[in-house]
Amino acid sequence: MKRATRSAAPASKTRFSDPLAEVLRPGQSVDLLKELHILTRDGKLNQDSRRKLKQVYHLCNFIEPLLTDVLGQQDSLTLADHGAGKSYLGFILYDLFLKGRPGSHIFGIETRDELVAKSRELAARLGFARMSFLNVTVAESITTDALPPRIDIVTALHACNTATDDAIRFALAKEARHIVLVPCCQAEVAALLRKHKNESFGKTPLSELWRHPIHTREFGSHLTNVLRCLQLESHGYQVSVTELVGWEHSLKNELIIATRKNAPRGDARERLRLILQELNLQELEGRFLGPQSA
Repeated sequence: MKRATRSAAPASKTRFSDPLAEVLRPGQSVDLLKELHILTRDGKLNQDSRRKLKQVYHLCNFIEPLLTDVLGQQDSLTLADHGAGKSYLGFILYDLFLKGRPGSHIFGIETRDELVAKSRELAARLGFARMSFLNVTVAESITTDALPPRIDIVTALHACNTATDDAIRFALAKEARHIVLVPCCQAEVAALLRKHKNESFGKTPLSELWRHPIHTREFGSHLTNVLRCLQLESHGYQVSVTELVGWEHSLKNELIIATRKNAPRGDARERLRLILQELNLQELEGRFLGPQSA
């Protein structure tokens, strides 16, 4: 007797994974990423664009809790991005978190005419109506009427040299709740260390920290950020400092996040003053001390 042959098991369906779905955050506009040249015109990611997207998303991971904090206390927010460049960060933050939040507004501040014009055109093309781009310096942005008197979150990524300090002054003037800084190209303090090097040798053995030119540069950069943190603390901000892991291609990898929490701290202000005095940098008092908050 012939045995009945078993029917073959149905072939399992082949599953095709979407490589973009594994990379993009939920709700991310593919059209926006194409316009920013993070995706190719046919929606593909090459190695360079994958790295760039990873960098922006990594920074978004730090900023998202700050957005959540502000929006947990009010219905909308304002964010000013200094040294916006091509506004990758501003566009992606708007697309992911703010386009569904009526009243929320992002201001990109940039001095290069062509980048400001392109950002304006792209915002109009995508219908991102609550994005504005100002062609002013960071210092000029403090007094311009084009910005509201209060800004909730201030970002300054790779704002060169004293532009980061101008961004801090802007944030203090606008009573920002959160400040996000990635300092860059810090030359001012190092130049003053060099200027007063001979005097400092006779004043303090700490001058050995910047005796050699390479140490002057590196110590000056590190000291600048220490002074900035003390300045923010003196104005009542809680400060955290970390590496911006994921931006390995950049030597400027220090991320400073400040959140307004307390009354101004006189002890931080006094420590800042003493450091400037000890290191023979009193001429920086106007920049880092300035008037104390009320």
